[in-house]
Amino acid sequence: MALNRNHSQGGGVTVPPGESILKHCKDVELSFSDVSDKAEIFKGTKKGMVYLTPYRMIFVSKGKDPMMSFMMPFYLVKGCSVEQPVFAANYIKGVIQAEAGGGWEGQASFKMTFNSGGAIEFGQLMFRVATNASRGAPAQNTGYGYMPAFGGYTPAPGGYSPAPGGYAPQPANGPSPYVPPPMNGYGPAPQPMGYPYAPPPGKAF
Repeated sequence: MALNRNHSQGGGVTVPPGESILKHCKDVELSFSDVSDKAEIFKGTKKGMVYLTPYRMIFVSKGKDPMMSFMMPFYLVKGCSVEQPVFAANYIKGVIQAEAGGGWEGQASFKMTFNSGGAIEFGQLMFRVATNASRGAPAQNTGYGYMPAFGGYTPAPGGYSPAPGGYAPQPANGPSPYVPPPMNGYGPAPQPMGYPYAPPPGKAF
């Protein structure tokens, strides 16, 4: 996760090379709890827009909040779920871990509230592309490649390179890919959505 590295001077979003925006939602509020890093920048509720790419979520604040942007790669997110309260706006919650050189340390619980709707659709697409990313497969109907950004991500030791065509077998005895939970609020508790290795660098799909 990187802090204040994915926004433009004009208040827009900046995505890593080779990635494109699959979906975005406005009128979103982002808040944090149980933050390891007690910095002031994590306090309060942030208002802005959230963007989805094949490998990450990016929140961009509006106004003059000190947290101008907050990027969350899927492989650093765990315990993610879409919540549908009866008397409040739907929201997405989870836990994000810091990455080396990302501008903060430790981990934090996050909550993104979609005040103008779109949480379910955004969440469904997010779970699908996160599963594709964990398998080394491209998002459907896209032609995006991946290039490392801000120091880049590298495969875990013992990793493998994707086979031609962008698909590759699962690592032997490795964790099974994440399966999205039912979106109707019922069913088993959601499992961590992170995947055990980073997206393959330099691979164009």
